Amino acid sequence: MAAMRHLAMLHGMTGTSSKMRPLAESLAPDNWGVVCPEGTYVHPRSGRAWWVREEGVKTAVDDQILVSMKKLERSLPEGKLIVGGFSQGGAIASAMLETSVEERILGLVLLSTLTLRSKQLQKTLNSIRPRSMVWMHGERDHLVNIDDGEKLASIFEDAGWNVVRLRHKKGHMVDLRQKDSLIDAVRIMSEGG
Repeated sequence: MAAMRHLAMLHGMTGTSSKMRPLAESLAPDNWGVVCPEGTYVHPRSGRAWWVREEGVKTAVDDQILVSMKKLERSLPEGKLIVGGFSQGGAIASAMLETSVEERILGLVLLSTLTLRSKQLQKTLNSIRPRSMVWMHGERDHLVNIDDGEKLASIFEDAGWNVVRLRHKKGHMVDLRQKDSLIDAVRIMSEGG
């Protein structure tokens, strides 16, 4: 019997797995499981985070990102994966291509996010086979500038990935009016492997 396939969706800063689950379940292809891991760190305001930025301490952020990646690498289920996330979660999702789960990833869902490790991401993408990615970002995003989001999408396109771009006029959010396009992109990814 083939291993179960899963859509893994990672919440953003101050989010939780329970807040991410409804979106993840609505995007998951038929007969796919859904996992929404909890961020590694407690955020001081509320919820969880994949890293917590402290003023003037960049090495702490880099270390926290690596810890979060390792934790996910150990905890994601066996079988094929589509990995995605919102904001911080999207940054971690794309970084998972640097780990041992890379060969099981069929595609990415990157929502209102950026890369904090662009040189490492470019190096990684140049050494692996291209896949598909769906990207969504709002023009009025006040937390993650759309120019940074566009840069992320371009890095994947330059590496030969098939990128579906879903741009909207709103802020730091998922545009539910384009949800059917997200669902279609995820379904097409799921059929690719």
